[in-house]
Amino acid sequence: MDDPSFRADGTAPGIVPGGPQLMPDPLRVLVIEDDPVIGTNLGDFLAAAGHQVVLTDDGETGYQRAAAECFDVIILDRMLPRLAGIDVCRRLRQEAAVTTPVLMLTARDTLEEKLEGFACGADDYVTKPFALREIGARVQALVKRRALAEVPGQAVRTIGHLRYDSQSREVQFRGNAVRLAPKLLALLDALFVKPGGIVSREELEQRVWGAPQANRDSLRTHMHVLRRSLIAAGRYDPVETVHGIGYRLRSGADA
Repeated sequence: MDDPSFRADGTAPGIVPGGPQLMPDPLRVLVIEDDPVIGTNLGDFLAAAGHQVVLTDDGETGYQRAAAECFDVIILDRMLPRLAGIDVCRRLRQEAAVTTPVLMLTARDTLEEKLEGFACGADDYVTKPFALREIGARVQALVKRRALAEVPGQAVRTIGHLRYDSQSREVQFRGNAVRLAPKLLALLDALFVKPGGIVSREELEQRVWGAPQANRDSLRTHMHVLRRSLIAAGRYDPVETVHGIGYRLRSGADA
């Protein structure tokens, strides 16, 4: 039974003693959230799980901390004073070259707004109100996925004009560099498990999020952004949708 006390919308009391441990090792987490109730609840929940939490309540300060310091995960509200969350994320990726996984929080849940969030470099997207235990699970999945991507010794993989180096995390398509947020790199990595073969939706979700997703919007939205980024670099879509099953990478010989 889900514990209703773990809420980030201020509708339930604080932290339940003996809450779940999020990760086997402590993390350093930056929370950029201007709502004092949500920020405090997030900070208390993560601290109770043994993590070090830095809490800021405006976008400009959050950006400066994220650009100057080392964090394992950034939890970023979309609507912030001084600098919007979208701009914080975009500047971290484009100006500061920060690759730390970003979990974006927002009350906006339209597809276009989600696409904008992913396009600016966010790795995951959660709408308010949310359960703190869900945040814990998503933080765990983000950190686990990044750790797997950083394991040395994996070979460079290619199919057609698409080249992916999982060690340097560099992507090239028709000789053009493709900059992808960590979540999109994880999705491309999962597709390369079977280059030319079909990867099911369930397998993609398991590899990217750590578990099958009840809502398929996350996979569809991430796939849309990935394909758009690749098309911009290579002028054709190397990802084929296999309706009712999943996706596969194609060589592009027929493109």
